[in-house]
Amino acid sequence: MRRRDFVQGVAVLAAWPLAAGAPQPDRVRRVGIVMPYAKGDTESEAWIQAFKQELAHLGWVDGRNVQFDERWTNDNMDTVRSQAASLISSNPDVVVATGGRVIPVLMHLSRSIPIVAPGVGDPVGVGDTQTLAHPGGNVTGFASFELPVLTKSLEMLKQIAPAITRVAMIYNPDNPSAAFYRRTSEAASRPLAIEPVDAPVYGLADIDRAVTRLADSQNGGIFFFPDVTTSLLRNEIVALVAQRHLPAMYSYSFFVRLGGLAFYGANRMEMFRLSANYVDRILHGEKAGDLPFQQPTKYELVINLKTAKALGLNVPQSLLATADEVIE
Repeated sequence: MRRRDFVQGVAVLAAWPLAAGAPQPDRVRRVGIVMPYAKGDTESEAWIQAFKQELAHLGWVDGRNVQFDERWTNDNMDTVRSQAASLISSNPDVVVATGGRVIPVLMHLSRSIPIVAPGVGDPVGVGDTQTLAHPGGNVTGFASFELPVLTKSLEMLKQIAPAITRVAMIYNPDNPSAAFYRRTSEAASRPLAIEPVDAPVYGLADIDRAVTRLADSQNGGIFFFPDVTTSLLRNEIVALVAQRHLPAMYSYSFFVRLGGLAFYGANRMEMFRLSANYVDRILHGEKAGDLPFQQPTKYELVINLKTAKALGLNVPQSLLATADEVIE
């Protein structure tokens, strides 16, 4: 073999791992973040901070070997689409994103850039993946709950407020998961002798009307499905519900800490921490499609006893005994 041919062969072999997509430890990696919340929103910023801290524990230090590109879009789909397009065009190594209306936008823009979603209502049902165990595409992450949790939430609301006979199901119909939430909750309502009241909303005015209509009838309650629209309006919603003197079950614990009645569901901050592990594995060469969508292994019950007393409700001791947090 001629020396020149041997040197060329060695060069090809040396370059092959990089061409095959093997990790390049000396390169600063770029992690995109898309959050459909306002910059400065305390809860969602705490989620991102938890994600970054966990990633730092895994050796990815901001400014040294990783760079974050954050896009805070608020609840505005035009902004979501423009910011997502801008981010994807910059070709990040991986994107972390949440929101039932956000993930489809990113998937439309790229089928190759890995996407980690820390909290999806029904990944299979909305089309984020074909199976939980083997996603196969470029999206993976963590389901925010299993649909039977909606049934359990309604059961708990009925236990706390046994007189309720009508419950408004409040959701944003633009959320792809809303159809699954509705079907599951409507089916769960019948055995509880609850009439489900369909209440699609797009903003505070719609929520105000839905709450007012329910308050005008007797024995009403409210169930707020998981959605960015309602979570961003949490202060206004808790005030409205308190003003109308209605028992309500929420899908985020921060509602209860603000004065809402009860929450049952997974710990969202924990999902962001767990997502750091998936981002770490992807940055080390694993494919998003090989990482299974994980479902929560633990659910939390948070009850605001002060609010229950203001509503004249006696929370069963069996619920208080199993609650992870009781606010008095």
